[in-house]
Amino acid sequence: MQQKLTVKEWLIATRPWSFTASALSVIVVLVYLEWLTGAVNWTNGILAVIGIILFHAAGNTWSDYFDYRSGVDTVEGAISVDTIKGGLFRPKQIRNLALGLLIPALAIGLWLLFTTGWGLLWIGLAGLACTLGYPHLKYRALGDLIIILAYGLLPALGSSWVAVGELDWRVLWVAFPVALLVDSILHANNTRDAKTDHKAGIRTMAMGMGVRAAVVLYVLEMLIPFLWVVVLIPFGIFPWLSLLVIFVMRIALQNTRMMREFKDSGDSRVIAMLDQRSAQTQLFFAVTLSISFIIDMLLR
Repeated sequence: MQQKLTVKEWLIATRPWSFTASALSVIVVLVYLEWLTGAVNWTNGILAVIGIILFHAAGNTWSDYFDYRSGVDTVEGAISVDTIKGGLFRPKQIRNLALGLLIPALAIGLWLLFTTGWGLLWIGLAGLACTLGYPHLKYRALGDLIIILAYGLLPALGSSWVAVGELDWRVLWVAFPVALLVDSILHANNTRDAKTDHKAGIRTMAMGMGVRAAVVLYVLEMLIPFLWVVVLIPFGIFPWLSLLVIFVMRIALQNTRMMREFKDSGDSRVIAMLDQRSAQTQLFFAVTLSISFIIDMLLR
C-alpha cells in the first residue's frame, strides 16, 4: 500500500522553484505597462500571474508524466525521477495532478475572458496548446520554440489585454529579452543532457546543432538581453535607469564561461548546474528591469 502523500510532496511534484520563470515573464510586462500607460488593472494582472503559475505547474507535471511513459526520465537525466521513477508517485497520480491544476488555471482564464473580452480567447487557446503539446513537441526539437511562445509572446500579449484592455505591442520590447533568458534554462539543460536524450531516442535543438553551435546559441541567449536593453534606452523604449541590468551581466558572463569550458573539455559535469544558474540570471534580470521602471515612475 502506498504511503499517504503530504502536501509538501504534492507541491514539490510541481517543481515550484521553476515558477519564477513564468511569473516574472508576466510581472515585468505589467510593470512595464504601468510605466508606459499608468493605467494597469492590477486585479486582472495578479490573476494573470496566478494563472500562468498554475499553467506552468500543470505543464511541469504533464511533461513528467509523458517523460515516464516514453522512457525519457532516465536516472542520469530526468527531473521526474523522484516523483514517478523513484516510486513516490504513481504515473496516474501525476497525470491527475496535471489535469487538476488545469482546472483552476482554466477557470481564471475564463473569468478574464468574460470580463475583458473575446480577444483573449485565441491567446488562451494557444497557451493551452503549448501546455498540452509541449511533451510531444519537445521530443521533436521544438521545445525551444514553445518556450519562447509560452514565456514570451503569449504572456506579454495576454497580460496587455487583461491589464489595459488592448493589445499593446510595445510589450514585446520587454518580453523578448526575458523569453531568451527563459529559453537559456532549457537550452542549458538540453546541452548538458544531449547524450542521455540521444539514448532515449528523442531530439532536441541542442542535440541537432552540435556542441559548438549549441554553445554559441547559449552565449547569445545570455548576452543579447543586456545588449537589447542598452541599445533601446536612447530611443526612450526603456528608462535610463534600466542600465541597472548591467550589474546582472556579471552572472551571465560567468555562465557563458562555464559553457565554453564545457565545449573545450566535453565534460558535462562542468555545466551540471548551469540550468539553475540560467534561471537565476533570468530572475535577477527581470527583477532589476522591473525595479528600474518603478524607480523611474517614482522620480517623475
